[in-house]
Amino acid sequence: MRDLFRPGRSPMVAPNAAIATSHPLSTSAGLQVLREGGNAVDAALAAVAVQAVVDTHMTGIGGDCFALYAPAGGEVVAINGSGRAPEAATVARLRELGLTEIAQTSPHAVTVPGAISAWMKLHGDHGSLPLDRLFRDAIHYAENGYPVSPRVAHDWARQAELLAKDEGAAEVLLRDGRAPRVGETHAQPKLGARLREIARHGAKAFYTGAVAESMVARLRALGGLHTLDDFAAGMDSAIYCTPISTNYRGYEVVECPPNGQGVAALMILNILDGFELPASMPLAERIHLHAEATKLAYHHRDALVADPAHLPHPVETLLSDETTAILRRRLSRERAGMATLWHEPEHQDTIYLCVVDRDGNAISFINSIFHAFGSTRLDPVSGVLLHSRGASFRLAEGHPNAIAPMKRPMHTIIPGMLRKAGRTVMPFGVMGGHYQAAGHAAFLSGMLDQGLDVQEAIDAPRAFSFDGVLEVEPTVDTATLERLTALGHKVQIAGSPIGGAQAIWIDQATGTLWGGSDPRKDGMALGF
Repeated sequence: MRDLFRPGRSPMVAPNAAIATSHPLSTSAGLQVLREGGNAVDAALAAVAVQAVVDTHMTGIGGDCFALYAPAGGEVVAINGSGRAPEAATVARLRELGLTEIAQTSPHAVTVPGAISAWMKLHGDHGSLPLDRLFRDAIHYAENGYPVSPRVAHDWARQAELLAKDEGAAEVLLRDGRAPRVGETHAQPKLGARLREIARHGAKAFYTGAVAESMVARLRALGGLHTLDDFAAGMDSAIYCTPISTNYRGYEVVECPPNGQGVAALMILNILDGFELPASMPLAERIHLHAEATKLAYHHRDALVADPAHLPHPVETLLSDETTAILRRRLSRERAGMATLWHEPEHQDTIYLCVVDRDGNAISFINSIFHAFGSTRLDPVSGVLLHSRGASFRLAEGHPNAIAPMKRPMHTIIPGMLRKAGRTVMPFGVMGGHYQAAGHAAFLSGMLDQGLDVQEAIDAPRAFSFDGVLEVEPTVDTATLERLTALGHKVQIAGSPIGGAQAIWIDQATGTLWGGSDPRKDGMALGF
């Protein structure tokens, strides 16, 4: 139990159903759907639709989506709602245009958004309430306005200068050149109209007709290669796929397969599984082991993870005992090191939410526009803010993640699911761009190695080793920082919180649901 004399929050405990999101209005909307008899998928769609309005710098209908759905008593199903590059997009073509990389604000960073395709597939196959009911609160907030929450206002203000560079974004997302302040009301009536159309006509309202024509015209005016045929093909882009998994401390950890980075989370856990990480371990030693395992896994992620049709090695190879043993031998407990591939080759923003309904169905759901405000390209006619996921593509011929026609880029967004003895025990997820795979491993280690409850594991201080720097939250004590420096890490204090997380633990012994939501965000876990 947490120290009740210190600031913090207890886990939410409920007997019937629960939802955890990173925004209170999103949690409230999903909870009401659950109370009205909606299932986990219904509540997730209601919640994400609200968040597409009230957390617009993090997510939206112009982004991508992944989900893991675990029907009560059934097997976990993965859905890939990530979009594809235009048919005309090739490394050679973009090189001809003078590009050496794809920048956040480039029209080439906009793959055809996949979120609405995934939402509609999930609703058609697993939803129970009509879409006009599920989108009701989101439409209300978009058309009539909502009060801007503290963390949203903080992040929004940091992006005001960038938003001002796009006419459409400046008109909708700024007022007198500045971001809305905490408590001020913000509305996006055109986004409300889009949600009404999708509720009435489904995915075709987004991928065909006037809305698609407007988005394509906007992108082509910016120099994009998109066509109406590219968008029409996006209507059916979401696909079901077989999840991947590994075992950690007697639990099965389930992730979506590539093109997401879930395999990196599993690789980190495989490496850590060879070490004892008890609650008594000093924090510096724990952070060091996690950082070194992260380096090894991310090195492989960046070199090998891509569209599943372009993977140079099967996931089973990366997760094999042989590969894990090789990587584990390269990890030093005494010194920070550099990462190398398991064999040498021949010569940034997101929202996550989870739901468990009264029947025991569980969903782990993540929706993203990548960078803060995505590409910052907002189509002024349709009101759709377009994501920037294509910035993940490489412009290097022969690289598995090189841009190519109708190809999906490597994705950072990953929902997670924990199971034991064939039963789902926890949908969980971590936000924070590249941090997410490392965050999955750290969060699960907190629960399964240290015995923390779901909220304590979310609250725990975070560190992230990426691009040669070990970023550490300022809640880590000075002695730990000095020890990490002595181990050879280039330590840097994080300027903002590292990621965010939500999870719902299904307590089989008591029949209750334990929800946790990250205090680094504005959200909460609620149930009934």
